[in-house]
Amino acid sequence: MPELIPPTIDVHESFLAAMAEFRAEGRGGQDDGSMIAWEMQDYGGRWGTAAGFAEYVGDLRAQALEDSPRKAGFVPSTTLWWVEGAEYLGRLAIRHRLTPHLLEDGGHIGYDVRPSARRRGYATAMLRAALPLARGLGIESALLTCDVTNDASRRVIEINGGVLEDRRGDKFRFWVPTGP
Repeated sequence: MPELIPPTIDVHESFLAAMAEFRAEGRGGQDDGSMIAWEMQDYGGRWGTAAGFAEYVGDLRAQALEDSPRKAGFVPSTTLWWVEGAEYLGRLAIRHRLTPHLLEDGGHIGYDVRPSARRRGYATAMLRAALPLARGLGIESALLTCDVTNDASRRVIEINGGVLEDRRGDKFRFWVPTGP
């Protein structure tokens, strides 16, 4: 049964295979503003080794701490991985607060499911599992955004109680309650 857990070195091999799948679909380029892309750019050259991957995992975990160093404009965020045993299936990040940029494009929660694991309900289950964790971080209603062309992500958000606030450019913006 898949579960949402903190990043772990135990899924190294599967994680690398997932990143290869993302690259094969065109992710990771300079014009890709996703979490996956910036991590590919920052860590992709190092995470192939056990030591490099351990450093990456440690850095992801540290980003949840308020005092950890981070890129300009980035806020504390809790990254969780959707895994089944040693199989990496996807990732989710909860940003602890919003910046003006995140209020427009990004929101509190972002997620990705590896291409070979899509269409199995994993994104819906990941978001459902993350909402109480967001509540524990003081987020009463989480902002999620998705591309207007991404019908699958829109359904994931709506199934989890998302209420459409508006469309800004090529993004829909939804508010999702984090508690009962």
